[in-house]
Formats: sequence, C-alpha cells, structure tokens
Amino acid sequence: MDTLPDLRGLGVLVTRPKHQANTLCRLIEDHGGIAVRWPTLVIAAPHDPAPALALFDRLATYDLAIFTSANAVEWALPAIRERGGIPDRLDIAAIGQASGRALARHGIDRCLQPGDDFSSEGLLALPRLREVAGQRIAIVRGEGGRELLAETLSARGARVDRAEVYRRERPATANIEGLLARWKRGEIGAVTVTSSENLRNLFDMLGVAGQDYLCDTPLIVVSDRIRRIAAEYGCRRLLLARDAGDDAIVAALLDLTTNALSPAR
Repeated sequence: MDTLPDLRGLGVLVTRPKHQANTLCRLIEDHGGIAVRWPTLVIAAPHDPAPALALFDRLATYDLAIFTSANAVEWALPAIRERGGIPDRLDIAAIGQASGRALARHGIDRCLQPGDDFSSEGLLALPRLREVAGQRIAIVRGEGGRELLAETLSARGARVDRAEVYRRERPATANIEGLLARWKRGEIGAVTVTSSENLRNLFDMLGVAGQDYLCDTPLIVVSDRIRRIAAEYGCRRLLLARDAGDDAIVAALLDLTTNALSPAR
C-alpha cells in the first residue's frame, strides 16, 4: 500500500473559519502534520438581509449572477430556492474552485470559472465578462467585499447590483497566550491564510509579540495579492499555493517540508 507524503509532524496554524476548516485539518493530519485550529474569521448573517432578498425576488430579470465565495453560495441558495430557484436563462459564474464545488452541491453545474487564475482578475478576463454593455449583473457576496468586479463591469457598461448575503467578523475571543506559548515552544511551523481579511485579522489579533513570530514563520498564501499584503506586513517567508483549495494548500506545505524556503524578496 502506498504511503502518503509526510509533513513530518509539522504544526500548521489553520486560520479558516471554524465551519470551513475540517477538510484542510484532516488532510494535514492524514499527511502526518499537526493542525492547529485558530480561526480569524466568523461568518454571520448580514446586518440587513432585505436588499439581497429583494434582488432574489427579481433574479429572473438579470443576465448573469456572480458568486464570489463558497459562503456566498451557501448563504444565498436557500433564499433563491424559496423563490423558485436559479432562472433557466441566467448565466452563473464563480471566482474560485470552492465556489464552483458549492454550486455543484446545490445541483448547479453550468458555471463559468477562470481556467487557472481563481481571482476577480481571472474571472474578468473571461470572454463572457468582457462584452457586458447593457446587461444586468448580480454580484452575490459578503458585506464589504472587493469592489473590483463591480467597478470593472460597470465601466464595461453593465448595470451591477450587489446581493450581500453574509458578513465576516473577527472572533470576539481567542486564546492568544496559549497560541504564543505553542509558538515559543516551536510547535507552529507554518501558517495558512486564504484571504486578505483573514491575514489582517490574524495580524491584529496576534499583537506585537505574535506578529514577530508570524513574520519569521513560513506563511502559505493563495494569491499574489495576499502575498503582496503579507510582504507589506513584514512577513519574510512566503509560499504561494497554486489556488485556494485544500489540496493545493497541502501541496504547498509538502513543498515546504522537502525544500528550503528562501526569504521573500
């Protein structure tokens, strides 16, 4: 029987929201690592769901709906189903692979996605989104999401509306002292972050002492944008996963255990 590649007991700080961390933690442990769960985001209901629900009531009048995350799918689809489901003529797009998989779980498999650059920029490069003048586009997202999609599509002549179906919050409490003690004992050998907000919250929650640890610890990021932000924060040991999927993150961790990681320049 073939054995899985080994993370050699590497302690990995997993900062995904609690309800989204299970698969990544299991994969880390299956490969011989130690998953340290420490969520830096909490996903909650939006402050005011009424505007999104009103948009879903008239979803049949739109040409394209873009889901920006798996959370957007999971929070929006129950309300959309209550209103008759996805209209047949509506084109569906998703930024990331996780969003596409979430749509598939809800029986939606006709989904436009980038071929390899799973970002807003990658989605905007698709031919379907280049010629949108006069079209109505709904962006299903969390509160305070990036405006690049809306701004670019509006500049291309589309009428863009936002359906904000959830919000991201920083956890109210966290065992900072316990985490820093583990870091001091050498039990945190890598950190994973999957969004810029994820990273900002982590940096703020750690405080000065924890930030020093973070800057000296290999940090797995999932986009060039997050890598740039991490470098601005002073993180020196950066490794880019090929995408935001759990398998890609674990592959980057395996690279870390088999290759020397040079400081980022």
